[in-house]
This record gives sequence, C-alpha cells and structure tokens, in this order.
Amino acid sequence: MHESGYWADNYQRNRLSVEDAIAKIQSGQRVFIGSSCGEPQHLVKGLADASRTFTDLEIVRMFSGESTSLSKIAEKSKSQNLNIRSFYLGSANSKSFKGDLRFITPVNLSAVHKLIRSRLLPIQVALIQVSPPDDFGWMSLGISVDVTGSAAEAADIVIAQVNQKMPRVQGRSSIHVNDIDYFVEHDENLIEIGSYPDVESAGMIARYVSRLVDDGSTMQMSLGATSAANILALLEKNDLGIHTQYVTNTIMKLMAMGVVTNKLKGFNDGKIICSNAIGDQDLYDLLDYNSVVEFHPSHYVNDPRKIARNNKMVAMNIGREIDLTGQVTADALAFNNFSGVTGMLDFFRGASMSNEGKSILMLTATKDDNKESRIVPILQNSAVVVPRSEVQYVVTEFGSVNLFGKSIQERATALISISHPDFRDWLFDEAKKLGLLGPERILREEIHSIYPLGLEENRMIDGQKITFRAVKPTDERSLQEHYYGLDKNDVISRFFHEKTSFIHKQIERTYIIDYHKDLTLVVVEGLQGFEKILAVGEYYLNPETGLAEIAFSVDKEWQGKGLSSIIIKKLAEAAKNNDIKGLTAYTSIENKRMVKLFNTLDYKVKNKFENDMIYLEALFDTKPPVAKL
Repeated sequence: MHESGYWADNYQRNRLSVEDAIAKIQSGQRVFIGSSCGEPQHLVKGLADASRTFTDLEIVRMFSGESTSLSKIAEKSKSQNLNIRSFYLGSANSKSFKGDLRFITPVNLSAVHKLIRSRLLPIQVALIQVSPPDDFGWMSLGISVDVTGSAAEAADIVIAQVNQKMPRVQGRSSIHVNDIDYFVEHDENLIEIGSYPDVESAGMIARYVSRLVDDGSTMQMSLGATSAANILALLEKNDLGIHTQYVTNTIMKLMAMGVVTNKLKGFNDGKIICSNAIGDQDLYDLLDYNSVVEFHPSHYVNDPRKIARNNKMVAMNIGREIDLTGQVTADALAFNNFSGVTGMLDFFRGASMSNEGKSILMLTATKDDNKESRIVPILQNSAVVVPRSEVQYVVTEFGSVNLFGKSIQERATALISISHPDFRDWLFDEAKKLGLLGPERILREEIHSIYPLGLEENRMIDGQKITFRAVKPTDERSLQEHYYGLDKNDVISRFFHEKTSFIHKQIERTYIIDYHKDLTLVVVEGLQGFEKILAVGEYYLNPETGLAEIAFSVDKEWQGKGLSSIIIKKLAEAAKNNDIKGLTAYTSIENKRMVKLFNTLDYKVKNKFENDMIYLEALFDTKPPVAKL
C-alpha cells in the first residue's frame, strides 16, 4: 500500500502508536526486522509484547543485537507464536548462539537481495528504522542499509520507527515517505557495541597480518578483526582504502589518523563503502551527513565482482576452526562477538579476483584456555563456511601460511607449523593416520619450535625487495629447488663433496630446527608461499664445545651482493642471544670468500690449517685488535 499525493499529508495521516502499528500484523505472516545497530528497538519490543496474540509468525532478519530477545520467545513457545529465520551466523551474545542454530539460513549475503526481491521468500511486513523526513519527504535508513531497502521494497506493508537519533548517511540509503505505510515516532539511543576485548594473542596475530598488507590496499574487516592490536599493526601503512560490510569505530580511527585515505582504491576513490555501522554514539554522530562514507545495499557491497574492482583488495576475517586440508568453519567467538558466514565467502572470492588481492583468515591457535586446538585434523559436525579451495592466507599467533595452490600434504605441514606447540604431535599423528602426510615423514622434537618473527627483515638490494628470515617447515620444496640450482663448485663448497640429490631425508635438518641450537636463515623474494630462496645460512651447535658451525650457499645471480655478510652477522647475533659461545667453519683453503666473510665479524678470528682445509673460529667474548693509525 504505497501511497501517492503530498508526502506530508500521508505522513500525518499514517502516524500510529506502536500497539496500533503492530496490530497491522497478522498471524502466519513473514516479518522482516531491520538489522544490527539499526534495529527498530521500539517496534521489536512492541512485537514481543504482543507475541502471545500471534501464531506462526516468521521473523526474518540479519544480524540482531537482540535488544529484546525474540529467540527466547521462540524457544519458550516452541516456535508456535513466532519462529526465526536468520541470515547471519552470529549473535551479540555468543553464549545464546547454540540455541539459535536451527534458525540459521545459510546463504551468501550478496544473494539475500535476490531471495527477497524475487519473492521466493515473500515478506508481508517490514519493520524498519529511519531518520525523520527532509523537506522533500526523503528519509534515511541510516546505519543499517544491508538488505533493509530490498525488504522494504518487496514487503506488502512497511512500518517505520522514526527516530531523530538516526543519522542521515550518504550513499543509497534513502526511502521516501510515500513508500512507507505506517509511522511510529519514537526517539531512543541506537544500539551501541563497545570495543572488543583484546586477547593476549591478538598482538602477535596483528604483527603477522601487518606483513601481508601493502600500502595502497583496500581493506575489508569482519567484526572483531579490527582489534586495537590491528590498529597498531596498520598505523605504519599508507593510503589504505575501505570497502567492507561494517564500518566501525576502529576504521574511522584509522581514517582520522591518516592511514585510510581511499585515494588508491581504483573503484569509488575517496569513499569508504559499507552497508552497516556498528559502534558507539561517537561513530554514529560522525556518520551524519558525512560525504566520505557511503552506505550501499549488501548486493552491491558484497558482490564479488564489485569487490574485485578495488586495487589490492584484502579481506580480513575471523574463523572458528580450520582443518588440515583448509576447510573453515566460523561462528560467534568469545573474543569476537560476531562472525558471519554470510559475507566472508563473498569477500574471499572478490579479493581473489582483485589485482594483487589477498584473503586473510585469522584465528587464535587454541580455545578454552589452551585446552582445545582451533586447527583440527578434519572438521566433524561443523558447517564448512569456506571451502578449502577458497582459503589463502591463514594467520595465528604462531605464524602465517599461504595455502593457495598447495597440496594436501603441504597444507597439513603448513597448518601444523602455526598451530599451538602443545598440539603439534597430535596433529602430526592424526594427519598420518588420515593419509594427509606421507609415510616417510617422521616426528622430530623440533616440531614444537616457535618461529622467531623478530629475525625477519626486509631490505632493498639492487632495487629489489628481499626478505631475510628464519626458515619454515613450508620451505622444504624451495630449499630443494635452491640446492638443485647451485652449480657444481658451490655444491662442493657447501657440502664438501659432489652431490646431485637433495631428498627430504637429506635436508630435513635444515628446515626442521629448534631456532636455538640449530638455526637456518634464508633470503627470499616473491609472494609468501611462492618465494624463491636466494641464499641460505645456517648454524649447528656442537654441544661438546658450545660452538656452532656455519655454512652458506648463494644463488649464482646473487653472489657478490653482500647477502652472506648480512646473514653471518644475523647468525652471530642470534647465536650469541641463544648463549652459544661462538661460530666455527670448515672450508677449503681455496675458498677465500668464506675466509673473508668470517673476518667481517666483530670478533677475533682464529685460523687453523688442517691438510687442505682451514678451520675458522670466532668466540663472542673476544674482540678483533684495533687497527693502528
């Protein structure tokens, strides 16, 4: 019943009390309720108060703050008064989520619009919240646009709570008075969501994430992904853009700090694009008439084709569990409050199609005070939200891995390497039982070692960005390719004899290490997960002497560019910090490069000739003599 005529007359004529407006609803109808912090709380309370007078109402909604718990009414009445159909896997109260599981309708958020507008899912009544009309009769859906506009257009009856505290936002959020049937005027504070509690591991996860985000990236951040730790991690970035489902206080803080400029998005330049706002009153005040932030329907914001038009699109989402093949499940988390099945896959797919795009799945390695691992052998009795083919980067507090293009064995190895050390034995054993790892793989004590992120360093050499870092278990194939690529003389210099094979068993001590007694540093270039190793430097502790022997190999193309000089200094620093007494090396007398390299150390070097070999030793408690002028 959408009216014509002068809008002001229609508005005055159709103003109702909440009781009279709710009385327009009939039993057996399907009722849509505006979502998230834009939920029309006054109307929802009126509906709850009258719920006993209805039978078989079906409530359709997205994420709900549950200002008045309709779920409890549905539970208490055994769904006879009302039932819930939710398109969002999450809840403001994660403890209540389990009881609401049966109400979930799994569907990608970008497809909800089609489901509603086509009337495959007919909506008889839409309860929405709007700002007061302007001089031309236009009202704003405010901070909750997502599918609210689609529901209002498709519904037989639209009942709007008119709230002066609803900001007028820019973008496609307008609805005209003549397209609304009944108005209930009631001013109240919008639902506010406080800041997320920082968990101890968030800082480490953020440090790994920051290494994956390049300047000029366009960001999508799921709720909970924008922790204070991630703010700190992103503060050193430049010219980030935002295209996301939810705009939050955190995102606006990054904009205020000059980190988010939206200049380089390549699509909707200069604008933050979103569907909803979730935060506090300061955020809502900031959004009022703010031309920098545009609100659009979910079928626009979550369309993978639109997402892909942004440059360097980075989708950051939180998972609940991942198995060793890469399958992901996600729902409400204790530290996260919200996590949606609905938007995650849309953004993962959009990011994968974007120029230089990335998707990042973040999860803490354990739950329940380290009693359970979030990385599991295989998902059981859990809904797969993201299939293994869609997962790219996975980050825990113990590291980051890239699963794109990796075999099941490579995925299992990678995910075990970033799991909590206490669960790595179990995961390794289960992976072998499931056939995810080959029978030749053996369990070594070093599997419990924690990757030393502090050793990572990026440098520009010959105009090329390269990374110095500790080796990872996932580097096995890259190490093999590096060794196979060395010429005959370099192989002899490194291994002291001719060698033509570098099978798993022969080189595993290079990459399965404890990072203390044994340490391998590599120099790499390229995308994480597909890096080429340019140089390798390693030390092995001799427990009888307390000294560590070192060895090097450098790609022919990169010899003479100072890589080994940087590596040996890093090895010496790490060894000294690990209470090793000094470094040693055996090499041929002809290997003048190694002798020269050893003498670059800031310690006194002792030489000892043994037949056609030379023994080099540098103790950390010695200093080289000061050169006389």
